Amino acid sequence: MELEILYEEGPCLVFNKPAGLPTQAPPGIESLELRIKRLLGRRTGRAVEEAYLGVPHRLDRAASGAIVFATKRRPTRRLAEQFEERTVRKIYWAAVEGRVEPAEGAWHDHLRKIYGRPQAEVVPPDHPDGRPAVLYYRVLNLEAWGSLLEIRLETGRTHQVRVQAASRGHPLLGDALYGSVIPFGPQHEDQRLRAIALHARLLEFRHPVGKQPVSVTAPAGENWKLFIRP
Repeated sequence: MELEILYEEGPCLVFNKPAGLPTQAPPGIESLELRIKRLLGRRTGRAVEEAYLGVPHRLDRAASGAIVFATKRRPTRRLAEQFEERTVRKIYWAAVEGRVEPAEGAWHDHLRKIYGRPQAEVVPPDHPDGRPAVLYYRVLNLEAWGSLLEIRLETGRTHQVRVQAASRGHPLLGDALYGSVIPFGPQHEDQRLRAIALHARLLEFRHPVGKQPVSVTAPAGENWKLFIRP
C-alpha cells in the first residue's frame, strides 16, 4: 500500500492513514510511522533508524484519515502544543448504527481507560480516573444501516468517538469492540486489520515554522463507497 501524502511543507507532513495500520508500533511490527521513516530514508539515503519522525497525535489502528507528523524536534513540540491547547480543528466522519437524534448536538461525558485492556468507558463525573470528553455532531444522512455523522472533537480521549457513540446505543459500523453487529470493509481473518467507520476527514492547524494556517482534507477510502451518497 503506497503512502498518500496530503500535505508537505518544510518539516511538516500530513498523510492519509489507511485503516488497519497502527500509527506507531513496537519494533518488528509494521506501522505508519515505520513506513514514513522508510520514505524519509529513501529520500536522504540514510538508514531507517537514523530518520527522526515526530508524532504529535495518533489515530486508532482501525480508523483512517488525516494525521500530521514532523521531521524535526522543535516543530514536533509546537504541533503537540497545539493539540494540547485544543487549537487544532479536527473533523471526523462516523457511520453509526441506528437513528441519531436530535439531528445535531453535543455529547458531554467523562471517560477513563480500562486498566489492562485496549478499551475505554464512560464513568460518573466524580470518578477519580475520569476525564472530560466533549464532541459536537450533526447528522449528514440517515440510511437503512444507520446515521452518517460529521463530528468535531473538542477533546481527544482514547477511543472517544467510539465510546461516546456506543454508550448512546450507536456503535460505529465494524466496531465489534464496542458492540457493532454491522461489518465495515473487508472482513480480514486477522481482526486487527479490520476497519471501523471512523475517518479523520479534516485537520486544521498552524504550520509549526511559518505559522500560516494549514487545512487538509483526507479523501475517504474504498470502504466508504457504500456508505456515502455520490
